[in-house]
Amino acid sequence: MDKIRTPDERFKDLVDWPFEPRYVNLDEDLRVHYVDEGTGPTVLLLHGEPTWGYLYRKMIPALVDSGCRVVVPDLVGFGRSDKPVMRDDYTYGRHLRWLTQTIDEIDATSPLGPITLFCQDWGGLLGLCHVAQHPAMYRGVVASNTGVPLGRDIGMTDKDPFALWRRFSQDINPFSASECVAGHASPLPSPPGFQLTQEEKRAYDAPFVDETYVAGARQFPVLVPTSSVHPGAHLCRNIWSLLADCQVPMTTAFGDNDPVTGPLQGLLSSSVPGAADQPHLIIENAGHFIQEHQPGKCVETLMGMLDRTG
Repeated sequence: MDKIRTPDERFKDLVDWPFEPRYVNLDEDLRVHYVDEGTGPTVLLLHGEPTWGYLYRKMIPALVDSGCRVVVPDLVGFGRSDKPVMRDDYTYGRHLRWLTQTIDEIDATSPLGPITLFCQDWGGLLGLCHVAQHPAMYRGVVASNTGVPLGRDIGMTDKDPFALWRRFSQDINPFSASECVAGHASPLPSPPGFQLTQEEKRAYDAPFVDETYVAGARQFPVLVPTSSVHPGAHLCRNIWSLLADCQVPMTTAFGDNDPVTGPLQGLLSSSVPGAADQPHLIIENAGHFIQEHQPGKCVETLMGMLDRTG
C-alpha cells in the first residue's frame, strides 16, 4: 500500500496546539499520531471527517485541568497520521481495524484502564463499533452528532442533507478541511456568527498539502452505508447485533442544528440498552462540529458521564 506523510513543518506553531506528538506503528507499516495529556481516568476523543485532533484543542486543556488523562488519535488518512494515497485503500472495515490496533498499541505502551469515549461524526461510526466489540474496555460513552448506520436502505434522495454533504465533499476543489468545517457553502452548518480565524483555518488545512493527501477525506463520505448492498452494510448490521445488547452507559449530546446526523440521536437513545436512564441532550447554538461551537458543554457532558460511572 502506497502512503505519504504530511511534512512536520506544516504543523509548526499552530495556534492553541502545544501538545507533544506521539506515535504508534500499525500493520502495513502505518504510523498513527496521537496526543496523550494529563493523568487520571482516561478520556478518548475521536474525530471524524475531514478533521483531526485539532478539533479538540478547546476541550483537551479543560479535561486535563479536571483531572483526566486525554488521548486523541488522528485517524489514518488525517492529521499527522500516515495517508494511503489510493481511495480504494480506505474501507469501513479497514478503518475499524486500524482504530482497534491504535487503541491496542497505546494501551500496550501505557495502559488506558477503563475508557470514557467522546465521539463525533466518523469518530462514532468507528468508535461505537469498537465499544460494541470491546465493551469491557469502556466505562461510558458520549455520542455526539454521530451514530452507526443500520446497514439497510434508507430511501435517500438527492436533496437529503447527507447526500448534499457527500456531493460537496467530492466536488470541492481544491479540497479544504477548513471550508468543510466553517465555510459559507458547506452543508454542515455552523451557528450564526461563527467563524474560524485565519490561523485556525491554517491548522485545519495543515494535513492536506495537495490533492494527493486527501484520499481519505474524499473517501470517508462514500464509505457511509446508505443501502443494504453497500460494501459496509454487513459490518454495520453485525455491529448493531452487538449494540442491541450493549450495556455500556451511553449519553447522546447533539447540536440543535445538524441536519446530517440529527436523526441518529433517537436511534441510539432508544435502541442501545446502555442509553436507558441516561441523559440525552440537545445542545443549543451548535452545528455538526459541536466541539468548535460548544466545547464547554461537551466537557460538562463528559464529566457528568465520569461522575455517574465513577
